[in-house]
Amino acid sequence: MSDLITVQGVVLSAMPVGDYDKRIVLLTRERGKISAFAKGARRQNSPFMAAANPFVFGSFILYEGRTSYNLNQVSVQHHFVELATQQPGVYYGYYFLELADYFGKEGTDEKEMMNLLYVTIKAILNPHIEDRLVRCIYELRTMVIQGVMPQLFQCAGCGRELTEEETGELFFSQDEHGILCADCSRMAMDRKRISAAALYAMRYIAVSPLSRLYTFTVRDDVLRELERHIYRYTELNTDKRFKSLETVSYTHLTLPTIA
Repeated sequence: MSDLITVQGVVLSAMPVGDYDKRIVLLTRERGKISAFAKGARRQNSPFMAAANPFVFGSFILYEGRTSYNLNQVSVQHHFVELATQQPGVYYGYYFLELADYFGKEGTDEKEMMNLLYVTIKAILNPHIEDRLVRCIYELRTMVIQGVMPQLFQCAGCGRELTEEETGELFFSQDEHGILCADCSRMAMDRKRISAAALYAMRYIAVSPLSRLYTFTVRDDVLRELERHIYRYTELNTDKRFKSLETVSYTHLTLPTIA
């Protein structure tokens, strides 16, 4: 006997099954990360043809069987089809979905990650914000949500509150998971100086309301510094090689020519 349930979610991935079906992975508020079968989703006249695709946000009605979920109905709220024309933005988008999938778990409330994904995909479509900065913001905020945020407000070594006067004399250590005062930095072999501007940006990303998260830009030298600290921190706090990141790197070197 199957039960019908309704979940709010976003499609993280979709893969073909057999000749006409799809298996989709959903990140949901109510059930966390779950998989569902969308029968007939690859048929031309299927009501699931447009809905069973990555980046689709909506309300999903599922049959909950003993061993699997099956898609019954979908009410699409946003499908972001315009993202397909954004290069390399679309590839960043796939990476953001992949990172959410990595951290997602069944049976958890994934509202925060869903909301972060939504505002992040909208940011990719905003021509006024650099995709590289979007990645920095998304990665660091994801670390915050997942409980592995670096220490940005006190010294990660001695725990001392840091004053405004010290912000230009601080270091970031991956091994110590955060910033270090001048004294503690002497013992950190991997220390790298962090500027006041980069530290301010990282603090803002960590605590800003979601609605204000993508409302700033930084100088290119500060962006490069953010990339140096945040990319490495994310890499050390995940144990997966993200295929979509390789595509991002490649498209930065060779963007397709549009005739």
